[in-house]
Order: sequence, then structure tokens, then C-alpha cells
Amino acid sequence: MTSSDATALPLPQHVDVVVVGAGLSGIGAGYRLQTECPEKSYLILESRDTMGGTWDLFRYPGVRSDSDMFTLGYQFKPWRDAKSIADGPTILEYIRETADEFGIDEHIRYGTKVVSADFSTTDSRWTLTLSRDGVESTMTCGFLYSCAGYYDYDDTYRPEFPGIDDFAGEVVHPQYWPEELDYAGKRVVVIGSGATAVTLIPSMTKDGEQSGRAAHVTMLQRSPTWISAVPSRDKKADWLRDHLPADVAHTLIRSKNIAFGTAFYQFCRRRPQQARKILLGLTTKILKDEQMVADHFTPSYDPWDQRLCAVPSGDLFKSLKNGDAEIVTDTIDSFVPDGIRLTSGRVLEADVVVTATGLKLLAFGGIKPQVDGVTVPLSEQFVWQGAMMTGVPNFAVCIGYTNASWTLRADLSHRLVCKVLGWMDEKGYAAVAPRPDRPLTERPLLDLAAGYVQRSIDSFPRQGDSGPWRVRQNYVLDSLTTMRTDLGKTLAPVTPVEARVEAAS
Repeated sequence: MTSSDATALPLPQHVDVVVVGAGLSGIGAGYRLQTECPEKSYLILESRDTMGGTWDLFRYPGVRSDSDMFTLGYQFKPWRDAKSIADGPTILEYIRETADEFGIDEHIRYGTKVVSADFSTTDSRWTLTLSRDGVESTMTCGFLYSCAGYYDYDDTYRPEFPGIDDFAGEVVHPQYWPEELDYAGKRVVVIGSGATAVTLIPSMTKDGEQSGRAAHVTMLQRSPTWISAVPSRDKKADWLRDHLPADVAHTLIRSKNIAFGTAFYQFCRRRPQQARKILLGLTTKILKDEQMVADHFTPSYDPWDQRLCAVPSGDLFKSLKNGDAEIVTDTIDSFVPDGIRLTSGRVLEADVVVTATGLKLLAFGGIKPQVDGVTVPLSEQFVWQGAMMTGVPNFAVCIGYTNASWTLRADLSHRLVCKVLGWMDEKGYAAVAPRPDRPLTERPLLDLAAGYVQRSIDSFPRQGDSGPWRVRQNYVLDSLTTMRTDLGKTLAPVTPVEARVEAAS
């Protein structure tokens, strides 16, 4: 089914479950709902005109995963491509193929934005106000599941750079990459040192589908970021796929990668000085320039205080070694007509400046849930099992891992939602919400020091300090405990009076 066909289909008046977002998470949610809750009707609402979410929106040169596809891909849909780190178009095709193969695309309605959501504790259902082609309408559902992630797709973070209007060249942001941009033979400065920047640099130094190679690319960073080279192909995975049945190989590869990723993260958190030594040693071995590593690749923070950037086959380092790119660590004084003047006084001459300065967070696709007409203050709520929230009945959100593949946590959340729905039917509950079983110590939902997180985290709900109220960045533990949780201990049926009191408290 094409997106235009899905957009033309009428919206039902009511379904059991509405999923918001047809990206990697939303398609996975659709699969779990139809396989683990086959008696439930569901609909996926997507505000854009096509599926794919992040992997359709971001179209800058070289856009790719920074997690291996054996774990970023679905457990039920083995990754078959040769590369373990995949480019955006390949991931997008994988999502589309999955939706088509399992008939999930038939449940999607495109061009449909959720404007508001109000839960009635009297009727035990959500009333959704939707905007479609500029026309508002309403529908109802029993359970609302936001799989829209936490990035703002309609807006981005734009630092105020002095003198930017004086710059004679072109300024672009990766989130809104112009397809017609031709940087061939031009001088490019990329501001930033996160995942987007380290992806752009090597891609712009070679011929691509949209443009020829840039004359020179400069990566301008305010401070260093932890960056590590990783293989673009997994040789052990290749061997397993060559010698074992596909399903067996897929299970073993996922298990191997999960175990390594979990162990390395725990090692970094528990032995930060040793982790620093290892990462710096690997980078020095590739660059063969101790001074460059000391000046530009030695962060002041410990590994995994912020997300570690992965560069397949060390492509960023190769671009720096062969002279196609350079890295500058400095701060911006102001833009000037021919480039950027730094605090040190140096001017970086540029024809194109790319502001890879981070994204803007938006809680749950901008949905501000109401209960009986009262808006629930999300920042005052606690997250339960990384999915549901206090004060909001029959509502769940999909929040992936920040230290591992997003999909690992997302799939656990999908399965948990299905378990909750089955438990509600078994108990005869029309509405449930998490209820703390102990006093909770408040912690930020996303425990990362990255600027894009710190700028917006106060608008998100909180996590607690233990049990189902803690959002652990550990798939191994979560996979053993999430589906075994005693729902009756921390989920409670909601009555009209209780819901209103809880939402207002």
C-alpha cells in the first residue's frame, strides 16, 4: 500500500490502540500488537506523508546508524545486509520492507497529526483531536502509545551566532538538508563534533550521489568528543551467517553484540580511566599523531558521560590523515563575509557552513496529554518501566536506550504494552495507571550530559531510583525482568475521582 493510498483511507471512529509515529519504533509496535494482541484493533498515525521517521527525515550526506544493525534491526526480521553499520536509505528500505511483509502498512494513516489527547476516566477512553490536510477531526481509542521518539522533527536547535547574516556563503542545518545543495569544489566548515558531524566530514570529502567532493572540509568543535573506530563489517557475523541456519545465526549475532556492548559500557562506567586509556590508544594507533589526539580527541569528560560516537572503519580519521579534512578546536567569535572568525583570531574561510550543533528535544511528539480536560504536567510525573507514566491512564511512550541500540528497549516496551493490555482484560480493568509503591528519589529521565539533552530535559517526566521506576541502560537486566514484573504491585485501576486527584497532585 502506498502512502497516498493510506492517506486517502478514512479514519475509524474508534480503535483499541493508537500508535503515534510510523518510524522504526512504530512499525515494531505494530508487529507486536498484531502478533501478541491479535484481538486488539490498532492504528498507526503518522504526521508526515511517509514512514521511516528519522531515517526518512534526515537526508544529509552519509547519514547512517551509529549502532550495529543486528541489534538496531528487529528481532523478528533478521538483518541480511553485509554491512553491520548501515546507511540511512538502506535502513529506510528495511523499515518499508518489514511493514509490507507483515501487513503493518495497512494500519498506517499518513498526514495525520495528533493535535491533542484527552482521556475520559468516565468512559475509559482517549479522545484524539487530529489534523489532516488542514481539517480537524476526532476519534477515540482505549490505549494511546507514543512511538514518536523525543526529537522535534518540525524545529531544530539554532544557536545564535554573531554576524551570521554577514556571511556571504550558504548556511545549512543537517535536519533540513537541501537536496539541490552542491558543495563540489567548495570549502566547507562543519560546526559540531557529535554523531552528525563525524558522519558528514568523511562523506563530503568524497564523491556522492547528490554532489561531488568538497575542496576541503573543516570540523570545528568547541571541545573534543569521544570517538571510536568500529568495523563497518562484522567478520564474526559473516562467519556465523555462512555456516549456520539464518535464524540461528541471527540469534547468536544479536546475543554476541548485546553482550559486548553491555560489557563495554559497564567497563567505561566502572573503570573510566582505563577506558580513556584504551580509547585514546586506539585513536593514536590510527592517526599516528599523539599531538592531534591530545589536542582534538581527548575529552574532559569520561566515556559515556555523553554518547560515544562510532566511525565505521575509522573513516573520519582517514579523512584527517590524508588531508581532505582538518579538525579545529576553538570557539566562534563571529561570522564574517568569507567564513568564521575564531576566538583565537584565525579565520576559517568557507563557502558552505553546516551547523551540526545538535537537535531539539520534544517530549513524545509534542503530545500534552489531558485527563478529564486537565493537562497533566509531564515534568511532575514518574516513568514506570521506561514506558507508562503516573497520572496518565492507558498511556505509554517508547523510549529507547541511549547507550545501545534504540530498538532493544523499544521492543521490550512494545511487549510490555501488550502484556498490560492482556492483564487489563484478565482483571476486567478499563483503565490503569502506575502508582508508586514507595517514596521515590527523583532523577532525570535521560542521564546524559550532552547539551541537546540538558537544554530540554526539564520538560520530560522523571525516573525514580530503583525497581520499575528506574530507567536502566542495561538490556541484559531489562530483558530478564521487564516481562516478569508484577503488574498488580505498581499498576492500579483508575476511577474517575482518583484520576482527577492524581492528575492535579
